Amino acid sequence: MRLKSVLLSAGVLVTLFTAAQALQKPFREYPGWEYEAFPLPRDYAEKTEWVFARLMYPPMGGGRRGRFAGDWREGVSDWTTDYPRSDRHIAQALRRLTRIHARSVEQPVNLDDGDDVYNWPFLYGVEVGHWNLTDQQAAKMRDYLLRGGFFMCDDFHGTWEWEIFVNSMRRVFPDRPIVDIPNSDPIFHVMYDLDKRFQVPGAQYLYTGRIYEYDGVEPHWRGIYDDRGRLMVAICHNMDLGDSWEWADDPNYPERFSGLGIRIAVNYIMYAMSH
Repeated sequence: MRLKSVLLSAGVLVTLFTAAQALQKPFREYPGWEYEAFPLPRDYAEKTEWVFARLMYPPMGGGRRGRFAGDWREGVSDWTTDYPRSDRHIAQALRRLTRIHARSVEQPVNLDDGDDVYNWPFLYGVEVGHWNLTDQQAAKMRDYLLRGGFFMCDDFHGTWEWEIFVNSMRRVFPDRPIVDIPNSDPIFHVMYDLDKRFQVPGAQYLYTGRIYEYDGVEPHWRGIYDDRGRLMVAICHNMDLGDSWEWADDPNYPERFSGLGIRIAVNYIMYAMSH
């Protein structure tokens, strides 16, 4: 009887997974502010168990320092920072370092696209010191996370960008605190032991020699937990992991930064898939 129940449960899971795949938005690409025609891998259309989902969002005041003035839903906006090069590099790293069957290309996800976000259990947001979620998007994000989704955000720096980030995140979770993630949390040990973390700078380090940006001198690994102690939101403040992935194949960018940035991403992804 127990075996029959297990087989029945497995069959239901396969059916649900197949149905979810059928409802996913197809792969789509947008122009980024750094890359407009990045070459597609041959296997970009392969069906896989994991996809790097990148959050699309409306920027504060039309874009960072007025640089972006177009429709954020059409690309060339803050959410396209490092896109798609960093996404594809981390997908390659995941294939090499784990047994996760990762898709070679990313998936931009718009919270306004019906229920599409629920098809992507891992979601990454870049430059969230410039995002400006609507109330409807914040409600969708809250529901997505409480249902088991995982959100990792990165590449924002200093007091001013932190305040902008919190302004939207408080609309997502007005009643849940943002706390420092303790070193004992499984997210720092699920594959690599990451007790000895340090600040990971962006590519600006190559020409300034400075690790931090603005007044963001100290790196912070923070998060938001659900009622069961599961980390739902992983906040990487005063660091630029996206650049560490993007420039991992550039010999001018120090390996110690890209190495740690990739290990953090691998741990976060594996945590999201197992918790």
